[in-house]
Amino acid sequence: MTSARTSPSTSRSRSATRDKLFHAAVTLIAEQGFSSTTVEEIAERAGVAKGTVYYNFASKTELFEELLRHGVELLTADLRKAAEETDGRGGSRVDALDAMVRAGLQFIDHYPAFTQLYVAELWRTGRAWNDTLLMVRKEAVAVVEGVLRAGVAEGELSEEIDVQLTAAALVGMVLVAALDWKAFQPERSIEDVHGALSLLLQGRVGAGRPG
Repeated sequence: MTSARTSPSTSRSRSATRDKLFHAAVTLIAEQGFSSTTVEEIAERAGVAKGTVYYNFASKTELFEELLRHGVELLTADLRKAAEETDGRGGSRVDALDAMVRAGLQFIDHYPAFTQLYVAELWRTGRAWNDTLLMVRKEAVAVVEGVLRAGVAEGELSEEIDVQLTAAALVGMVLVAALDWKAFQPERSIEDVHGALSLLLQGRVGAGRPG
């Protein structure tokens, strides 16, 4: 018996459809809230039939849960890539952290609605997707933790650094600074924002071990 296989073109098509649904859903939910957003509106914004939404997701709740997962996974991949590319060029661990700060800002610049939604959901409780959100957040922070631990182990960073809290603080710093940038200082360039955060990073985390 021959098992059915999904062709590469079919996989690409489904991935493209899910991306359309991701962008449509995150924009609508950021604009009008989860409860007020209907599947019909998501389908219309994505330019697909309503049935297509249910073909890809069992319910609106599952769509939103996967939306959060997908967005944070994209951010995590960008952070990891920034760290790996810096390491490949022979950069320091602080250089890698700085590159991750910029990668985070670029992600937020590209997906402002998702970032707004993600930060809002971090403060809400009793949601069906809370466990998923906490899990993917932990994965994103873990990438930063890995760079910090390596820096401490290699003597570049101080042993006094609380790796877990510092990693969470760095991720939070980027998220909050970027949201403030988008909401209140949109005339600023990404270079301006990155430069300010880079100075904070270099001054605090990048101070190294005391002599």
